[in-house]
Amino acid sequence: MRIQVRRTGGFAGIERRAEVDTSDRPDAPAWQTLAEQALADGRATPPPGVPDGFSYEITVDGRTAYAADPRLTDEQRELVSRVLKEGA
Repeated sequence: MRIQVRRTGGFAGIERRAEVDTSDRPDAPAWQTLAEQALADGRATPPPGVPDGFSYEITVDGRTAYAADPRLTDEQRELVSRVLKEGA
């Protein structure tokens, strides 16, 4: 499974991207569960954000969902955090 996160906005307006491929990871099932929930809770179009907040584009194997601060679900927040931390 290929998980991509694109974060835009924030005070400085800096875009950040990261990607994780879970194919060879021993924790792939946990990533898959988290990713599926994050997609299910996302929107089909970018939601309105708040001033200086972040907006997120989450893509999992070609399926994309959108989310924005401060309305991220716990699963979306965890997935975004992990991908941006561990991804390339």
